[in-house]
Amino acid sequence: MRRRAEVWGRDIRRRVRPGVAADQGSATVWSVGAIAVLCVVFGVVLALGQAVVVRHRAAGGADLAALAAADHWAEGGPAACARAGRVATAQGVRLVRCEVAGEISDVTAASGRGPFTAEVRARAGPPTDRPGLPPPAP
Repeated sequence: MRRRAEVWGRDIRRRVRPGVAADQGSATVWSVGAIAVLCVVFGVVLALGQAVVVRHRAAGGADLAALAAADHWAEGGPAACARAGRVATAQGVRLVRCEVAGEISDVTAASGRGPFTAEVRARAGPPTDRPGLPPPAP
């Protein structure tokens, strides 16, 4: 006579077909692994997106600061750079460097913190004579 493992009258023995391995629970392990990999990929995508946003913010701030400095070149270099600094601050970036040589301003602005820091250089001034372009209007 065979002994049976019973709980409340039910047979609780594992029923495995002959020739089939008993790998119960392996789908859970694979699912957890797949979820972990997807979380890592999602985190990397978010970090890259943040880096792109910081770079664009720095570029926009540097462009506007350079235009502001070039617009106020006649007031002198320190005054033009002060105006560029106010514009950069209003755009949420830091003015790293500002030089005004004649009518041309050269500005470097930075945005972000830590590993997500971007510095962008921008120049602004009157158009120059270049081959293929019409001369500037008087």
